[in-house]
Amino acid sequence: MPDILVTDDGPIRTIRMNRPDKKNALTQAMYDAMAAAIEQGSARAETRCLMIAGSAGAFCAGNDINDFVAASQSGELGAPVLRFLHALARCEKPLVAAVQGAAVGIGTTMLLHCDYVVAAMDAKLVTPFAALGLVPEAASSLIVPRLMGHARAFSMLVMGEPLTAEAAREAGIVNVVVPAAEVDARALTAAKAIAALPPEGVKASRRLLRGTPDEIVQRIDAEADAFKQRLRSPEAQAAFAAFLNRKR
Repeated sequence: MPDILVTDDGPIRTIRMNRPDKKNALTQAMYDAMAAAIEQGSARAETRCLMIAGSAGAFCAGNDINDFVAASQSGELGAPVLRFLHALARCEKPLVAAVQGAAVGIGTTMLLHCDYVVAAMDAKLVTPFAALGLVPEAASSLIVPRLMGHARAFSMLVMGEPLTAEAAREAGIVNVVVPAAEVDARALTAAKAIAALPPEGVKASRRLLRGTPDEIVQRIDAEADAFKQRLRSPEAQAAFAAFLNRKR
């Protein structure tokens, strides 16, 4: 079965990460598949809302560590990663997310580009970039301080302090917190409610709320440049080695 499942049900396109044995850690191929699904859904006239979901107990454990190790040797972040981030930033259709369990790294930062996020009570958002010798990505260094101020953004993005689902709701990342068994259904209900609205009115309103994506894309690219440099740093190399040794 594919690691990314894409289904269209009327006006709703669901993009589901489906690598439960690895807690939906994203590979380069998965980034490409998700980017393509977002790009196509954004351009598809019949689609009025996109929903991103994981599997029971795990939304996304972040980037696949083996890809990080390979990237640390080459110094390249990988075109599929940037394609995915740009697709999120430039998506013309509303994005809904259904989050259960762990949302690590990109599992958290992709939520910053969503318009409506439903999180399970057990969801935990964590961005351990600095602990890995890296820097924030997905324009989180721009978006998170605007959402919660510098102090809380520093705690989250630099110190790596996790957010519970309720704390993420209070910070403005999550819309509603529900029992885990209700997450997908509540997210789908929200997606259907959005899809039932006049689409051009939604599009115009969303553009006014979000502004043009150019500033976001510029920050994504600036972070990516710094990320590439940090991947080859001794700090990152040591962090990846320690992580792999711990897994053995």
